[in-house]
Amino acid sequence: MASPTTINEQEKTFRRLSKRSKIFKTIIQALQEKKGENIVSVDLRKLPEAVADYFVLCEADTAPQVRAIADHVEESVLKTLKEKPYEKEGFSSLQWVILDYINIVVHVFRPEERQFYNLEEMWNDAVQEQH
Repeated sequence: MASPTTINEQEKTFRRLSKRSKIFKTIIQALQEKKGENIVSVDLRKLPEAVADYFVLCEADTAPQVRAIADHVEESVLKTLKEKPYEKEGFSSLQWVILDYINIVVHVFRPEERQFYNLEEMWNDAVQEQH
């Protein structure tokens, strides 16, 4: 069994992201620069079943705009923080593109896909903020 000192040291080294984190700010700014619509961040940090600290969602009317937004987020994070997404999905159909940065997962939807999957409702017990 670990001593209380060890547990406290572990708690101090475990840090969750905040809205003030550079990656969060960079992602929001990139979405806004490429005219992502209905940008919402979902703060999942207090939900034990959550797979990330934040989901950031936005939508675009056309497939080329979905690609442009996702590409711009990826380029901005790489340029600013030298980070690549751990995983990315959806570039073949461009209906719902996901960029997974482990603690933040970016979702760029076509409006129909966003409405159908309704992630905001699925995570409705999390704090959500419009950007």
